[in-house]
Amino acid sequence: MIVIYFDFMNSLQIKKELQYIIADYQEFIKSIDDKAKKKASERAYGGILRSEKGTFVEKSCKKLIELSWLALGGEKEQISFEKQIVKVPLNKSYLNNIANEQVRNWIKENIKDFYYNLKVDVHTYINDKFVLAVECKTYTENAMLKRILVDFSLLQKTSPELSCVLFQLESQLGGDYAQIHQEITYGSYSTHTLLSYFDVNLHIITLLEGERKVDEPIHKKEFFKELKESHLEKAIQVFKNILQSKL
Repeated sequence: MIVIYFDFMNSLQIKKELQYIIADYQEFIKSIDDKAKKKASERAYGGILRSEKGTFVEKSCKKLIELSWLALGGEKEQISFEKQIVKVPLNKSYLNNIANEQVRNWIKENIKDFYYNLKVDVHTYINDKFVLAVECKTYTENAMLKRILVDFSLLQKTSPELSCVLFQLESQLGGDYAQIHQEITYGSYSTHTLLSYFDVNLHIITLLEGERKVDEPIHKKEFFKELKESHLEKAIQVFKNILQSKL
């Protein structure tokens, strides 16, 4: 395959696709409150909000990854998002911690049956190889990040070269994760502390400027946050940097 590199900033088609994402965001975020209220008799109001926002975040994430791959000169047929369950096998060193010999021998005899089924929100395959795992969140706080890091750690036991991304609409991690205009993100004390205990090189992408506030939901008109093209371009650059090594 001949790879032709080009600057996505000069690609009218990709810029057009980014405008579609922004338009989709504006349409859904401005109508979601009324939609949730109308369906409240069928399902809890908060559940509808979470579902609608989650669908938008995951759909946008996949689109940005695809655009990033195409911007690098990759072929659309090479990339897929089939969410295959990953079987994480038993860590055999665990057997040394089992005092009961009968239990230990039982596990050894049935070792092929010991695994944990795992999947995250977006699995990205390039030429059928699992190269990028993404957890999509409407917002993330550090208590949620602990679970995300555990999942990524387990995935990397089966795919050591796997790249991992937290893709969030808003940030509640503290620090400057929501200050998208900055060239460098320093993070927060608590987030870096959690990261220090996991061997995961986590990339964190935030789409909306400003830390999430519980009492200022973005689906309310007075708290609406703009999704800017520059925010999406920054996300694409992160994905491009990751996928560059997969060409």
